[in-house]
Amino acid sequence: MNFQQLKIIREAARCDFNLTEVAATLYTSQSGVSRHIRELEEELGVELFIRRGKRLLGMTEPGKALLTSAERILNEAGNVRRLAELFSDDASGVLTIATTHTQARYSLPAVIKTFREHYPGVRLELIQGTPAEIDALLQSGAADIGIASERLNNDPQLVAYPWLRWHHSLLLPQGHPLSHISPLTLEDIAAWPLVTYRQGVTGRSRIDEAFMRRGLTPDVVLSAQDSDVIRTYVELGLGIGLVAELAAGIEDDNLVQRDTHHLFGANTVWLGLRRGQLQRNYVWRFIGLCNPSLTAEEIKRQALTGEPDYQI
Repeated sequence: MNFQQLKIIREAARCDFNLTEVAATLYTSQSGVSRHIRELEEELGVELFIRRGKRLLGMTEPGKALLTSAERILNEAGNVRRLAELFSDDASGVLTIATTHTQARYSLPAVIKTFREHYPGVRLELIQGTPAEIDALLQSGAADIGIASERLNNDPQLVAYPWLRWHHSLLLPQGHPLSHISPLTLEDIAAWPLVTYRQGVTGRSRIDEAFMRRGLTPDVVLSAQDSDVIRTYVELGLGIGLVAELAAGIEDDNLVQRDTHHLFGANTVWLGLRRGQLQRNYVWRFIGLCNPSLTAEEIKRQALTGEPDYQI
C-alpha cells in the first residue's frame, strides 16, 4: 500500500467514481489508476468498489472503511509536510481566499485592511467563484480559506465558522408601485418580473423556499451571479430585484430599497477550512478578525479535532 493508492481512493469518491477525472486530478493515466486499484484490492484481499462491467458505481463496505482511513492518513501526511512552514517565520507567506463576488465586494474590504496592518509581509490572493467552486478549491488545497453563504457548512470534509448574518432586500426603480405598499407581501413581489441571483449563489435557495411555501412561482426574467449586475438591470427597467441587503445599501438616486426581513429567511456567511489540517497562524488570525467572538484556541480545536463551541 502506498500514498498514491490512498490518493486514488480519496479522489475516486470525490470524482463520483469517474476514473478519467481521477486521473486528470492526479496527473496520471486512467490505466495507471485502474492498475493501482487492482493491486490494492489484491493486496488487501477484498473488493473496494461496486462495479458494473468496467465502470465503478460506488464503494463496498470495506472500501468505505478504507476511505475513512485514507482521508486521515493523507491529512496527517499533509500536516507533517506543513510543520516546517508552521514553525518558521510566520510574518510572511501567502494567504489564498476563495470567496463569492458579494463577499469580496462588500464584506471583506474592512477585514483585509485590518489583516494587512497586522501581517504586511503576507501576500493575499482572492479567487472569486461560486460556492461549489469554492468548496472544490478548499478540497484540492488551492485555497486556504473559503467564504460563502452556501455549501461550506454542509461538507463533512470542511469545518465552517459563522461570520455574519444577512437578509435580502427588494430593489425598485424610483416611482415603482411597490415603493409605498405596506406591508409588502410575497404575492406583491410575485406579480412583477423578477431579477435575482442564479441557483446556488447568494441565498437563492432562501428566495425559492419562501415562494414555494406560499405556492407562488415568481417570473424570474434574469438570474445573475453578481449583485451589481442585478442592480444594473433593475435600473434598466427589466424587473424588480432581490439582492443581498449589504449590496442594496449603496446610495443610488435611481433605485429604492425595501426591507424584506419578514418575507425571506436569514442567511449566514461561513468561513470554511479543510478539516484536520494544520494552518499558519495568520490563517487562524484571519478567522478571528472576521468573528472576534471565537478565540484562537476555539478556532484551532474545531478545525483539528472537535465540534463547534458556538450555537447558530
